[in-house]
Amino acid sequence: MKLYTRTGDDGSSDLFGGDRVSKSHLRLVAYGTLDELNSVMGVLRLHTTPVCAGEDTLQRIQQDLFVLGAILATPPARLGLLEARMSHPAWALADMEADIDRLTALAPPLTAFVLPGGTAASAYAHLARTVCRRAEREVVSLTHEEPMNPAVQTYLNRLSDWLFALARAENAVAGVGDVQWVNKD
Repeated sequence: MKLYTRTGDDGSSDLFGGDRVSKSHLRLVAYGTLDELNSVMGVLRLHTTPVCAGEDTLQRIQQDLFVLGAILATPPARLGLLEARMSHPAWALADMEADIDRLTALAPPLTAFVLPGGTAASAYAHLARTVCRRAEREVVSLTHEEPMNPAVQTYLNRLSDWLFALARAENAVAGVGDVQWVNKD
């Protein structure tokens, strides 16, 4: 199978189920950002410590992001086709929230705004968080145009919180303080 099809040379792409849309369509923008986030998560996996985010957790998130991308790539009328092939994200929100609490307990109390930095793991977690927030904003924009499963938006909102908690925990476990924003006025 060849990697190139030439079908997108005109600036269009297929959604799941065969509908063809512009590559600037909100669905493609949103699931393209999820693909970007998944790539950043792959880099993050190279830097995290097992005590903060084990390999299984990050890999599960990557699997979930793939599922969310598939949901975004599927027009509402074709969701039945997708659900017959793919399960919903595996990481339940309650479990994610419990892990946010666990990670938060690893770090000192939050007393100031935090800038990305400290350890490489923390910096990459912040990068993933900002890409996740962008994906969430794009999903919100899409919901203004078309019906959307609200679970996608909720998952991304919670995941960005988890990534923030992970960034702080990675610094704390490494004995590195968070980089705090200081108002110079």
